[in-house]
Amino acid sequence: MSFARLVLISAAVALPALAQAQVPQERVLPSAIAVELAQATVAACAAKNFNVTATVVDRQGVVRAMVRADRAGPHTLEASRAKAFTSASARSNTGAMAEAAANNAGARNLVHIPGFLLLGGGVPVKVGDDVVGAVGVGGAPGGHLDEECANAGLQAIAAKLK
Repeated sequence: MSFARLVLISAAVALPALAQAQVPQERVLPSAIAVELAQATVAACAAKNFNVTATVVDRQGVVRAMVRADRAGPHTLEASRAKAFTSASARSNTGAMAEAAANNAGARNLVHIPGFLLLGGGVPVKVGDDVVGAVGVGGAPGGHLDEECANAGLQAIAAKLK
């Protein structure tokens, strides 16, 4: 078979697949909603007397907003950012990931991924089934409480995520 003939056959096979390829559409988490989510999350924790930082990231894990309560410790900034990054990257709650890493030998190496923090408090931000970002909370006395505040913040802005 000649080279030219092989090229023509390959092109004929690949052409239908290429014709159907489309540029994917992505929803973006607007900065105004990110700020509102961070504020609502910190307020939810403040109502329980927890001084936290809430960080909201986009789907790639880039910070969109960060709010730190007046008495939140300095460590809460990086903890909340890392939890949000981990949640956005894995598109999962960090509390569930931490539990999986503790109970599943196959997931134990997740702790070695640079930038991942497997502690409760990171929750994906979804529009329908599409993850558009994540919120991370650091500073409550337990990751499960950080996660409760994140969920309360999401609940507060739920109407804007449609």
